[in-house]
Amino acid sequence: MTGVVVTGGASGIGRACAQALIDDGRSVALWDVSESVTDVAASLGMSAVVVDVTDAAAVAAAVDASVAALGGVDGLVHAAGVVSVDPIGALSAELWDKVLDVNLRAHALISQALLPSLREAAGAAIVGISSIEGLQGNGAIPAYCASKAGLLGLTRSMAHQLAADGIRVNAICPGYIETPMIAPALGVPDLRTKFEKRSPLGRLGQPADVANAAVFLLGPKAAFITGAYLVVDGGATAVDPV
Repeated sequence: MTGVVVTGGASGIGRACAQALIDDGRSVALWDVSESVTDVAASLGMSAVVVDVTDAAAVAAAVDASVAALGGVDGLVHAAGVVSVDPIGALSAELWDKVLDVNLRAHALISQALLPSLREAAGAAIVGISSIEGLQGNGAIPAYCASKAGLLGLTRSMAHQLAADGIRVNAICPGYIETPMIAPALGVPDLRTKFEKRSPLGRLGQPADVANAAVFLLGPKAAFITGAYLVVDGGATAVDPV
């Protein structure tokens, strides 16, 4: 094995994925638009790249740096993501594009940029972080829902194409996970309790819950799994919310 690129590695699910991969004996390159990723990577003993994943030239440079640092790349976790509350009727084209560019377009372009290294590796795998919002509707965040649903379609398409190269492609659909992205919502009175009640397990998910799924999908125990998505939501989408 060589190493795994984890986008959004400065916090939340991305950081948890990096930690879980390291615990599993993998080397990791953390990418993030925030300069804090440098300190996070240093604390984990891994390499970091400050990069805007929507900038094709910056992504190409980040790939070169990470391949050099890791001695090759055999895995990708695209955990970088943004959300914007812009319902139809108050939609901003600029924010729509930003959400789609980070959450969806970047996943395709990063995978493409890493393809030469992934093709050289044995057991290479890609994991995209989608969401339960890609499976069900939320009227407040149409761009986010569209990006996460689109990522599932992209996952199936890439799985079909890249199977010939021995590269598996899967996705994870997290539910209500306690991350910086969801923190503003958790500050709304009673909303934390509502989220907790949505899950039959009676709690919010933690980033490590998603990270453990990512380690599985990237590893040899998932060798016959591709083009699939794994829902990590404590059962929230499996039951009637009423």
